[in-house]
Amino acid sequence: MAASAPHLVHGIGTTLKPPTWPAITHDNAAAALARFPVAGQLEALEWHSPRPFSAAARVRTTRGVFVLKRHHPAVRTPAGLAEEHAFIAHLAAAGIPVPEILLTDAGTSAIAVGDWTYELHRQGAGLDLYRERLSWTPFFSASHAHAAGASLARLHAASRGFAAPARAVQPLVASFNILPSTDPLAATEAYVAARPALAAFLEPRDWRPAVARLFAELGQGVPAALAGREALWTHNDWHPSNVLWNADGQVETVFDFGLADRTCAVHDLATAIERTAIDWLELGQGRDATIGDPETAQALLAGYATVIPLDRGEVAALLRVLPLVHFEFALSEIDYFAGVVGDAEQASVAWDQYLLGHADWFTAPHGQAFLNTIEHGPLG
Repeated sequence: MAASAPHLVHGIGTTLKPPTWPAITHDNAAAALARFPVAGQLEALEWHSPRPFSAAARVRTTRGVFVLKRHHPAVRTPAGLAEEHAFIAHLAAAGIPVPEILLTDAGTSAIAVGDWTYELHRQGAGLDLYRERLSWTPFFSASHAHAAGASLARLHAASRGFAAPARAVQPLVASFNILPSTDPLAATEAYVAARPALAAFLEPRDWRPAVARLFAELGQGVPAALAGREALWTHNDWHPSNVLWNADGQVETVFDFGLADRTCAVHDLATAIERTAIDWLELGQGRDATIGDPETAQALLAGYATVIPLDRGEVAALLRVLPLVHFEFALSEIDYFAGVVGDAEQASVAWDQYLLGHADWFTAPHGQAFLNTIEHGPLG
């Protein structure tokens, strides 16, 4: 009998790599599922996710198909997961198609088993068309972008009324403290001070002038663009592999709320464009001038506008935010790599290529042309 291929996961680049977190085993899954009374008995592990920040597997039991996720407790505790699960429950009650979250025998939505934190979701309806695609890769078509935009608008409409405060400090969350600030350097310093591993990583770097430069070049008008916006809990990781699709190319299920937090609709829309309309994995490979796809961004906005109208002022605001919308999550990734994982090389990649590199792309003529095309293109 041939040996099975080793389990590999997505890295920051385009190549697969051995996982930071070992794959869920049959014994791991059985022990966790025993704490979820509705789950039934484990029959098979059908698939292991290639996503890198946790371990996840599709499991078949005597009662159906589920997705079991396992987190290091430094990344997510049961209390940390409860924050996003409450948001998912709110969306479900408002009619947004999200996977059902199963409850444990203690009545909680997540539980610590051994040295890990587990959560269990029922498999959502729809086709996982982008299952093996990397997160920073584009839609297959403009029609998918349009459908995703409409789905995001429905999520924003449903989010209204969810009044939970912003999430507690933890890695890998798209928080919203720096961009709205009229003193972004001071806000960044406060953000860094609250995260000792991030502070230790940045200490030997001349990071303050680098941050000041980014905000001098790209941050003008950002606080004004965000001022007075309705506070919303938002998805913050809107890309095509975080939704399931029907045969007609429409969104059938929305999932992966790991980055969800209290931001605003403009911030989330800008994040969606940043995640899907620029082929970041090709950055620095000799074709920087062509990695932006404003047509995808326009299709996403056009789809959004079929549900929630957008005017030129809204588009101008999100384009003001877009070049730095990744900034805070990039810091969170550095905190994860430097602190939880202890991988200084990956933390350096996140600083140099993600945080600085993505922002610098927007200062170049091709980045400015990308923004200009979207700003003056059709709204619907």
